[in-house]
Amino acid sequence: MDFPQALRERRTRRRLSQLELADRAGTTQRHLSFIETGRSTPGRDLVVRLAESLELPLRERNDLLLSAGFAPAYPSGALDGPELAPVLDALRHILTGHLPCPAVVVDRYGELVAANAAFGLLTEGVPAELLGPAANVYRVALHPQGLAPRIGNFAEWAQHVLTGLRREAERHPDERLDALHAELRSYLPDRAPATAPLGFAVPLELHSRHGLLRLITTITTFATAADVTLAELKLEAFLPADRATSAILSKLGGAQRQGRRAGGADPEDEGIHSRTSLMNSIPDNPQE
Repeated sequence: MDFPQALRERRTRRRLSQLELADRAGTTQRHLSFIETGRSTPGRDLVVRLAESLELPLRERNDLLLSAGFAPAYPSGALDGPELAPVLDALRHILTGHLPCPAVVVDRYGELVAANAAFGLLTEGVPAELLGPAANVYRVALHPQGLAPRIGNFAEWAQHVLTGLRREAERHPDERLDALHAELRSYLPDRAPATAPLGFAVPLELHSRHGLLRLITTITTFATAADVTLAELKLEAFLPADRATSAILSKLGGAQRQGRRAGGADPEDEGIHSRTSLMNSIPDNPQE
């Protein structure tokens, strides 16, 4: 796709007029019209301003620069590389800080990057093929062999997950996101979600060997990230939605801490698992 077409598609997708975008980017409607028709060629600085004004994710900003014949402006570091080492340290502390509540870090496609030990409470009984190095948290949640049989309000929770994924795909079109949405949509039951009020948030009602867990989620992102990989990471924490769930998590968290200290583990490294070590992080028989 050439630059004029790429720019026009991104502008129309965001329902911005040429005048609105030109005003945001500090240029004129006439100049923008010439750019979109190929009659004028923008400089690199203007392409960057247009991408910022469109609020494109960093990956799309790089793509737009490439289509205009310029080098990408934003690096894409490897998670295991030295550039992002401080970020992984920060995530490690955040994940630890969420204990005894489950928390995970995922990329833009929902693939697991890291998890704390409490995440094993959610994934108990999930088969190995869903929890390998390429584990996808959305797939684990909705797959018939994943959490689905244990979710009491599966129709409502599945719609919640799919709605978030669809909105992400609408904002930032991606064939891989579309394929994932189609796959997950196939797992939904024919029955419609309940229409009764769900309270202040859609809870995850998950049956476990310790009792019913009612959890709500919060999502944290790096708002000022200048690296593509970092900008696409999300930390999702599962917080108790009632006192009974809070009591269960607190009891399990206390027992786990005692077990780790008895074994001489470093408390600062408590329960942090990368995507390659997740399988080893899930106990076969969690302490009661």
